Amino acid sequence: MRSLEAWGLAGVAVLLVVVLPGLNALPAGSPLRISDFTLNLFGKFLAYAILALGIDLIWGYTGVLSLGHGVFFGLGAYAMGMHLMLEIGTRSVYGNVLPDFMVWNRVTELPLFWKPFYSVPFTLLAIVVVPALFAFVFGYFTFRSRIRGVYFSIITQALALSTWLMFNRNAMNLGGTNGLSGFKSVFGFTLNSAATQRGLYVATALCLCGAFVLCRTIVRSPAGRVLIAIRDSETRVLFSGYSPAAFKLFVFVVSAVLAGVAGALYAPQVGIITPAKIGVLPSIEMIIWVAVGGRGTLLGPVVGALGVNWLQSTLTTHYPDLWLLVLGGLFVAVVLFFPDGVVGTAQKLLKGGGRLGVMGVRLTGRPHEGRRPEEAKPQTEVPHRQAR
Repeated sequence: MRSLEAWGLAGVAVLLVVVLPGLNALPAGSPLRISDFTLNLFGKFLAYAILALGIDLIWGYTGVLSLGHGVFFGLGAYAMGMHLMLEIGTRSVYGNVLPDFMVWNRVTELPLFWKPFYSVPFTLLAIVVVPALFAFVFGYFTFRSRIRGVYFSIITQALALSTWLMFNRNAMNLGGTNGLSGFKSVFGFTLNSAATQRGLYVATALCLCGAFVLCRTIVRSPAGRVLIAIRDSETRVLFSGYSPAAFKLFVFVVSAVLAGVAGALYAPQVGIITPAKIGVLPSIEMIIWVAVGGRGTLLGPVVGALGVNWLQSTLTTHYPDLWLLVLGGLFVAVVLFFPDGVVGTAQKLLKGGGRLGVMGVRLTGRPHEGRRPEEAKPQTEVPHRQAR
């Protein structure tokens, strides 16, 4: 089973990392060629899938619903965007070393917090450290105060709203409502080149594979068992001698880092990052991706992120006025009729297939599903530990 599962995941990884960019590199007249636009669009969807994996860790496996992950996504995207803006240099509209929006706002000197982003290593470090540090500080005080359930969701939603309002202010010197845009190059490579966009896609696909392996390792580790136990009964975990706050803080920081990396990969491929990606609405949309795909499965969030965003891209092209109605209807249908999402529902259907059902469940990465209740129960229990 494990061998078959490994081969299946390896096949998907090869498809994403090798086959799709290879088809894009074919000559223009080839019937198998994938257009630059399609590959770029799919690269954006893969960045969203990385973000969805992080949300699945904190919500699907730990039971903590965060409605503010757009903040961490935006922090990573803005860190990358600041470096890309500085790479423009004198190639800007006004021929000034300062970004164009600073010239508009009559800023005469580059703000101090912008200057370190000239450095590529600092930028890459900031993409990881800034969301992680922000999540650590916020999570430490929140989880330490034993705020959970709907109250935690409301606080994270307020965090997204306040961050959105802050980033909209021109006084922040981050572009205000227009955000950061007009990127010319990324790490010295021309951004509008097909080869550069192909490289960004490959980097995103590799990061998605790495994120999946990381999340899968976490949920299958002893710490993953504790996370599932927290989701099922946090009080029982506390009485077993464990600290739920520490585990929740750990997984919250990991999910924030994944969101920051996703944002950093999103910015150069789309060419713009604005506060619109930080607010409440995008944060709720991210939750819908995971719900539609199937939370607590790892594979489900990836499927949900790809499927929902592909549907959005298709509908907004032909029927732009219908998208919000479809999105709302999709979420209501999932909540009422398919609470386990696409992957979770398929998993239940495959259960009746005996060994095939178990294999299908294992491919999703969802722990202990596909077994009889009496078999699964001992594995989800947390070993009792003497409380200090």
